[in-house]
Amino acid sequence: MDTLLEVKDLRIDFRTYGGEVHAVRSVNFEVRAGETLGIVGESGCGKSVTAKAIMKLLATPPATYRSGSIRFLGKDLVQMKEREMEKIRGNDVSMIFQDPMTSLNPTSRVGFQIIESLLKHQRLSRNEAHQKALEMLKLVGIPQPEKRMNQYPHEFSGGMRQRAMIAMALVCNPKLIIADEPTTALDVTIQAQILELMKDIQSKSNTAIILITHDLGVVAEMCDRVVVMYAGKVVETGSVVDIFQKPKHPYTKGLLKSVPRFDMDRNVALSPIIGSPPDLFSPPKGCSFYARCDYAMKICKEYDPELEKVGNNQTSACWLNHPMANARNNKTPQNI
Repeated sequence: MDTLLEVKDLRIDFRTYGGEVHAVRSVNFEVRAGETLGIVGESGCGKSVTAKAIMKLLATPPATYRSGSIRFLGKDLVQMKEREMEKIRGNDVSMIFQDPMTSLNPTSRVGFQIIESLLKHQRLSRNEAHQKALEMLKLVGIPQPEKRMNQYPHEFSGGMRQRAMIAMALVCNPKLIIADEPTTALDVTIQAQILELMKDIQSKSNTAIILITHDLGVVAEMCDRVVVMYAGKVVETGSVVDIFQKPKHPYTKGLLKSVPRFDMDRNVALSPIIGSPPDLFSPPKGCSFYARCDYAMKICKEYDPELEKVGNNQTSACWLNHPMANARNNKTPQNI
């Protein structure tokens, strides 16, 4: 598959009264045409900041793009001016936000908000745009679309607002959709419907999806590949099968152990990851996961490991997977 998006060495800081927050630190990943890439990790690990950076929705200041590139179809979005980004945003790259109630304009009818995107990006008459918006509402399963076109967001239920957001994201047939926790606020039934809808539309249009979520069950169902983030960095990447069946990084293993499964013993308690993520005002010198890791070694405190290839399509940023560490006695990791 062709590479649609490539994020390389992306660093983003935020200026605050207390100093600079190093929110995204040397993030690297790529998205291929037609695939679904999942980005997982705890709150505050940099998932949403990375997503908004791709869309260039971060206010600058306080945000600062320190280094790196975000290449979409060969063009570096970081270097683009706002006028150029307006041609891409909503047309080639769209975003489904976490809370549609705060993302939709409460003073505009839902139909107008969908039509507005069509009029801006595609050469359609107002009548043609109206018909296409109507068809899109039908496609996402909103009942009585003719009536709903003239209603305001507060007149929609939570599930319907999310469907309207998906309709807005898809109406211009984008090549890439960024879905930032699109089902977090929905009940299980509506969540399943939304995910099935996204899969169905993707299969028809070959749209690539970046899915940002805390829910590893959703990742297992939806994604082809997974990027695991911790403290603003990518700590592991791989296919969804590799990540779930043979995780390499201790943080990934910790995430999987903290999630209940159908095949687990009900009498055995879940294993939480003890502790808290590091302060990104002053990130640690070595591995960011050092203070919470059961396998921490002396080298981890002093040196931050790079992403190393640990399989055909899997990478991990952990000294346990480094050839130098593997040559030693892993049974007594504290001595290394």
